[in-house]
Amino acid sequence: MNATWLELIGTIFEVISIIIAIYVVVVSLVYVVLFFVAAHKLNREKDVNESQYEQVLQEELAPPLSIIVPAYNEELNIVWSVRSLLGINYKQFEIVVVNDGSKDATAQQLIDEFDMVEVKSRVRWSGLGKETKPIRGIYRSLQHTNLVLVDKENGGKADALNVGINVCQYPYFASLDGDTVLDQDAFIKVMKPIMDAGPDEEIVATGGSVGIANGSYVDSGYLSRDSVRLSHKPLVVMQVIEYLRAFLMGRIGLSRYNLLLIVSGAFGIFKKSWVIEVGGYEVNTIGEDMELVVRLHRRIQEKKSKAQIVYVPDPVCWTEAPEQAKILRRQRTRWHRGLFESLWKNRKMMLNPRYGKIGMISMPYFLFVELLGPVVELTGIITVLIGLFLDTIDIRITLILALLMLLYGSLLSMGAVLFEEWCFKRYNRVSDLTRLFLYALSETFWYRPMMTLWRFEGLLRIAARKKHAWGDMARGGVMNSKKTDNGANGGGS
Repeated sequence: MNATWLELIGTIFEVISIIIAIYVVVVSLVYVVLFFVAAHKLNREKDVNESQYEQVLQEELAPPLSIIVPAYNEELNIVWSVRSLLGINYKQFEIVVVNDGSKDATAQQLIDEFDMVEVKSRVRWSGLGKETKPIRGIYRSLQHTNLVLVDKENGGKADALNVGINVCQYPYFASLDGDTVLDQDAFIKVMKPIMDAGPDEEIVATGGSVGIANGSYVDSGYLSRDSVRLSHKPLVVMQVIEYLRAFLMGRIGLSRYNLLLIVSGAFGIFKKSWVIEVGGYEVNTIGEDMELVVRLHRRIQEKKSKAQIVYVPDPVCWTEAPEQAKILRRQRTRWHRGLFESLWKNRKMMLNPRYGKIGMISMPYFLFVELLGPVVELTGIITVLIGLFLDTIDIRITLILALLMLLYGSLLSMGAVLFEEWCFKRYNRVSDLTRLFLYALSETFWYRPMMTLWRFEGLLRIAARKKHAWGDMARGGVMNSKKTDNGANGGGS
């Protein structure tokens, strides 16, 4: 290879490196801004005490709530999840479990445990107007009159949620995963913004945080604050840190300016009339929760409404995280495909002034930072490696990129751990906090590259079929673990 070609290649790599460096700087600045916005909001709200939440509960006008739990092959955890829901601290609510054609004993477990009988009379329908898979039977508990089971043919999670919307009776509904366990006061806290809304304000949806239960002591469907423990498995610890950063930084910052495009499918509350107006959940997409929120934002802008979608950091639902790399890989590729589909289906909003801040800020953020981030990061890594091999890249640019990647990943993750300790103190053991900080520092060197590869794989598989599939995740029985007398960790550690 002659000197001219080497010089040309060196110039190309240098230009690419500069572009990537500018991208990383911009993204890092975005996250730093979100960091400070989240810090300000958390500092302002961290002194909200339990008496204020109790006041919300006692309000006669506190809206009744339907809790929809779509379940597919959840026989291991479903009874514990329903038990925890029956014990929530809320005035008027109903629980609608939708068994989406499970191949295991999910439905029978509920029928036997809660003494359920089939409803023969006509059930009032909410009128979503979207075709769903046939219902095989509707059951009501003789022990708990507010517990309903809908047994239907398999149609995917979105289809199960649409059936739940049709069956539920109350003006607000919560969507919960079948393997989740809630704090007892979670619904009081997540409903508070709805109760606090003024005459000219309307809250269309609210979402809470999702915590990881692996390693904690879950007994009889409950996870008390002093039972929260950090798993000893590195993959789980990194997911804890990842969730803290996503919920305590990203979503707080975006919610502050009504830019939030995601309300977690594991724990979110929606105003039913708005969801019916936009047509319910889309069955032909993977990320049905995000796609619904984007459509709600779209409808809000088209109606020139001041309605908001809000994130509340304090209420937590706990779920089981993947402990095996192959299951985590499947989950993350699926999530990234869902992100692409949500943006693609609503692409007319992208950089469209008609849709205000959502079209001009939020949609581009999720496109260029969240969706295309893996492409840029992989390009940067490949460029640096080839450039170093051919000796055609400026070592100073390489060092700048490495430092920026460290800031972008590890330091912000450590900041999220600080937020958790500062405001909520759920991980109150010194050993747990120490491990969280050490793992956060190591993120850039192993976990983030792995996530980047899997997210990139998700982009390569966007044309895959069966997009409505649930995406099975092997369960480790975390929700059944009990605290032992000697304090040994439960099944997830």
